[in-house]
Amino acid sequence: MVTGASQGIGRAIALNLAQVGYDVALQARQASRLEALRDEIMGLGRRAVVVPGDVTRPEAAEALVSAAETELGPVGVAVAAAGQASSALVLDTDPEVFRGLLEVNLLGPFHLLKAAAARMVEAQRGGRIVLVGSTASVKGAKYTGAYAASKHGLLGLVRSAASELIKRGITVNAVCPGWVDTPMFDAALANIQAKTGSSLEQARARIEGMVPAGRVVTAEEVAGLVRYLVSEEASMMTGQALVLDGGETI
Repeated sequence: MVTGASQGIGRAIALNLAQVGYDVALQARQASRLEALRDEIMGLGRRAVVVPGDVTRPEAAEALVSAAETELGPVGVAVAAAGQASSALVLDTDPEVFRGLLEVNLLGPFHLLKAAAARMVEAQRGGRIVLVGSTASVKGAKYTGAYAASKHGLLGLVRSAASELIKRGITVNAVCPGWVDTPMFDAALANIQAKTGSSLEQARARIEGMVPAGRVVTAEEVAGLVRYLVSEEASMMTGQALVLDGGETI
């Protein structure tokens, strides 16, 4: 199961898992994009089911798990990749914007984790749960107060759930990428352009200049890390925050 699967990191994760043999249940708000991804996955010889929903609602997670079990079989992997970002000084942050980021970036993953883990425990087959965090899960920075709060909270959820579920054979980890070349990154570039008067190319060069590797992360690289975390080789890894950022947080 993958939430936030209509674009960006979530889409790359769903495709990557299908490429290595998984059937995938897909969730996001935009059904048309999910249906196109379903067709692409089926073209790889795997099955896929589309379950549109708002990840901030617990019933969306329940619907995703139920559809996955009915259409594809027992749930072994759950990945929460839906997310939103916002940029403002703490003193300028609207409380409703803060609340919205918490609902998408923290409450949404909580709903998926809870629904998936409950079925995994019931089935007694173990499982893998991965929540997509950010370098903002492990550090703070100017203009990211609300976003960092939501992503720090996500890491706390990962660590607590991991300690509770490992005896059930369920691992819980976070992948924490830095800047990733996705539609969300494009929106960040547009925001920088609007605030500074620079071009999109200049805005991108500014961000890439902050990364020792000289470029931002690709969605496929994040998906590759998720693929490892759900593999048998990662059965002893749980409660971890795996940072993927080209050296930005060293």
